[in-house]
Amino acid sequence: MTGLFPDNPDAIDMLALEGQASRRGYRSIAGVDEAGRGPLAGPVVAAAVILPDGLLLPGVNDSKQLTADQREALFDIISREALAVGVGIGDHALIDSINILQATLSAMRDAVRGLSVTPDFLLIDGISSVPMNIPQRTVKKGDSLSLSIAAASIIAKVTRDRMMLEYDLLYPGYGFASHKGYGAAAHLAAIAELGPCPIHRKSFGGVKEHLPADPGCKSAQPSTGLFSF
Repeated sequence: MTGLFPDNPDAIDMLALEGQASRRGYRSIAGVDEAGRGPLAGPVVAAAVILPDGLLLPGVNDSKQLTADQREALFDIISREALAVGVGIGDHALIDSINILQATLSAMRDAVRGLSVTPDFLLIDGISSVPMNIPQRTVKKGDSLSLSIAAASIIAKVTRDRMMLEYDLLYPGYGFASHKGYGAAAHLAAIAELGPCPIHRKSFGGVKEHLPADPGCKSAQPSTGLFSF
């Protein structure tokens, strides 16, 4: 294949992990991944994707290795070809309330619950299991080893990036459209100059140092979200 997604003759078998689960008798295998654990602002977004058996998706890989145009194109393809896609969101208030790891696992759980097809096995990027009574396997660097996880990575990344573009309009001056809330030098400088905005993670270094001594108001209630495609 040429063009936007060129062939890679050295590519690994991105369906090997799905194949192992299938040979053990599992039929609805969901890949699960997240985007946004590291930023200083905005939500952490998780996605779960169930693909048809044997589906090949040229170009699907770890979302961080793709360009924005490639991710957007693949987002549409995955949404169209997948048997089910679910998205879960842990907002800034939830992150500050229960910490980023627990907020991530909560978003992953919501993403799985948002699937229109009930999975019987989960392939999860990383080392932390999702708190659900579903057989699962954690996979380090899973978004570069499993097609289902890589697809979830793209869905999560594009969903979060689109949210940060909206936040850029709501809270101008911080540059959310460019750095998506990560700790870029321009972002840190904006926080120092303007102070944190409502979607900043107040428990994170780079933000908490600039909080007023007495905010004078109660923090937002944490919330989660789940969506299905």
